[in-house]
Amino acid sequence: MNGRLREKTVLITGGGQGIGKAAALAFAKEGASVAICGRNAATLEAAAKELRALGGKVAAENCDVTDEGQVADFIAAVLKQLGPIDVLVNNAGVLGPKGPLVKAPAADWRATLEANLTGPFLATREVLRSSMLKRERGVVINVSSGQGRRGTAGWGPYAASKFGLEGMTQVWADETRETKIRFYTLSPGPTATAMRAAAAPDEDPTTIKSPALVAGSFVALALDECAFPSGAILRLDPAGKIHC
Repeated sequence: MNGRLREKTVLITGGGQGIGKAAALAFAKEGASVAICGRNAATLEAAAKELRALGGKVAAENCDVTDEGQVADFIAAVLKQLGPIDVLVNNAGVLGPKGPLVKAPAADWRATLEANLTGPFLATREVLRSSMLKRERGVVINVSSGQGRRGTAGWGPYAASKFGLEGMTQVWADETRETKIRFYTLSPGPTATAMRAAAAPDEDPTTIKSPALVAGSFVALALDECAFPSGAILRLDPAGKIHC
């Protein structure tokens, strides 16, 4: 298969639907071998079928990114099937409870941070140990949100998790500054996904970005000619252009 990412392996968490699935398809069209994971077996298998139809190598498994053992097992399976991982996209996440923080149940707070912050930590740590640190190169893209830059009322647990994700990305970048490993957070902005529909049920999805438009930005960041420095906190404008 031809493409700008031929002979590269890309792992995408939450790759069965929405932005994760669109990114997986975009990477596959560029010739990459693609691994996806998620918790919904039906959507995961449907996405894997679409990816395989493009002719590349695909690995797809159920995995809860908050479970350390499942993450380790999934990444070990990817290494066996597809080889070392060149690009990691930490996309899996949850919206969490909406409403005033003073009313947020502690269990829901913990579950939101586990999915949106601990999950990317576990996946990144495992990919670094197994692939990127050994070769001193790679790209990690963490999917963030505008709530990770400016938290607003009603979004407490989600905002806190995304603020944490952006800080953790900068720590990873600083700790690997002597290598060619690059870390980014990317805030896609309003995108027509199931999570967005749950967050803004009255919004017309035709007025916001499609997952396919967003997906191209992941490919752009993965390419070696990407001009943004490691640790950059990035966002997409309505046209899908990347900005610091």
